[in-house]
Amino acid sequence: MSIKVIIEGIILNIISAYAPQAVLSEEHKRRFWEDLDELVGGIPSTEKIFMGGDFNGHIGSILGGYDDVHGGFSFEDRNGGGVSLLDFVRDFGMVIPNSRFPVTPHPF
Repeated sequence: MSIKVIIEGIILNIISAYAPQAVLSEEHKRRFWEDLDELVGGIPSTEKIFMGGDFNGHIGSILGGYDDVHGGFSFEDRNGGGVSLLDFVRDFGMVIPNSRFPVTPHPF
């Protein structure tokens, strides 16, 4: 889902994205990332993007070559969904803000 808001002349695209769950096929996952690439790629560079959601992946706490988009804070081990997310944000010049400060995992 995406909405466009104009605040004091600044165009902000707010995107809510939910990646397919791990049990779904690789085809579903591939189509999700292609659709998201198309959506974000269609937003002019003069507009701002704020994206949130559940990408059903773990980016892990080790930078592993993603120090340009990953702040070094997270938990669990990186998995395929995390790699897809890291590649996506790198491709579009974004960062993962909540990797910039310590995260306390949920107790459940």
